[in-house]
Amino acid sequence: MYMAENTPTIYQGLDGVYITESKICKVDGTLGRLYYRGYSIDVLAQNSSFEEVSYLLLYGKLPNKMELESFENELNSERDIPDGVKNIIREMAKKADPMETLRTAVSALVISDAEVKDNSPAANLRKMVKLISKISTIVAQIGRLRAGKDFIPPAKNIGHVENFLYMLNGKAADAKLVKFINTMFILQAEHSSNASTFATLVTGSTLADIYSAVTSGISALKGPLHGGADEEALRMMLAIGNPDNTETYINEALAGKQKIMGFGHRVYKAYDPRAKVLKTWLVDIDKTSNGKVKDLIQIALRAEKLMVERLGQSHGIWPNVDFFTGPLYTWAGIPIELFTPLFAAARISGWCAHMLEYWEHNKLFRPLEYYTGPINLDYVPLDKR
Repeated sequence: MYMAENTPTIYQGLDGVYITESKICKVDGTLGRLYYRGYSIDVLAQNSSFEEVSYLLLYGKLPNKMELESFENELNSERDIPDGVKNIIREMAKKADPMETLRTAVSALVISDAEVKDNSPAANLRKMVKLISKISTIVAQIGRLRAGKDFIPPAKNIGHVENFLYMLNGKAADAKLVKFINTMFILQAEHSSNASTFATLVTGSTLADIYSAVTSGISALKGPLHGGADEEALRMMLAIGNPDNTETYINEALAGKQKIMGFGHRVYKAYDPRAKVLKTWLVDIDKTSNGKVKDLIQIALRAEKLMVERLGQSHGIWPNVDFFTGPLYTWAGIPIELFTPLFAAARISGWCAHMLEYWEHNKLFRPLEYYTGPINLDYVPLDKR
């Protein structure tokens, strides 16, 4: 085995390694706080819109009224997707995983962008606005086709989230549903150098176009350890079935050292602030819910209570944003296979903001690996092996 004289320290998964400086997002894992450009996530979730937060992430400040209206108009004008992309969705939607369809459709958006090779900041901003707008259209159309329904063209002169729900459901959404999905988009818009953001930056650091970079982000988000965690948490709740089974299921799972999806986080050692926002929604909706939604909410709340008592203070294992997402999306009528694509439709703003910032002082990512295999082996001809 080849071994260097000085064995380096290996940080598996780049745990604890800083990759760059950024002014976009602050995750305080010790105190359980999250800030976008200095603004607390609690304040943004309560008061802001996804369009306003996207502007904040891209431009580094909250827009005034005129700037916000201009940005909203830009998004509004970019909602349509090319016929070629629609054909890809038609071909793949019922045969492939929705994230695979989304990944392919987003990468194909280059067919309608004459600026794809223009890497100037102004051109990149225009392309990013297109991506933020069009990815929601793609997700909605994937949902329509998987449900056996026809495409619904984007509406004009309504908000980003309202339009997404209209394209998905074929009717105007009520104000409470719009507010909830808007909140989800804000909570999932950004989270520092997570796996999908890092994947976006690695691809973008080669000076590949933004479509290629974002396609890498979507690919990384697909995994159950990242974007798919909320799906796994909901499947656990569905397996529990009856709220009265919750404590027995959780206790048996803990005794068997099984992972409880939706709890614990690589960064947060306190209650995830995004989960706090969603718990407020869960408690509110519980007051008027019934049937399956009521059962899922009760399972979530009872599991959260038990896990906090058992592992919160003692082990630093708290609910994360994925845990409460499933029951709430079920209430909102979002099918489980769209959870992760919808995550991508929100996180696109963060991916783009980080890419724009990183390109200001771009450096190709080229980490090292420590080789521990054999060296100087004798080559044996094929006929003598």
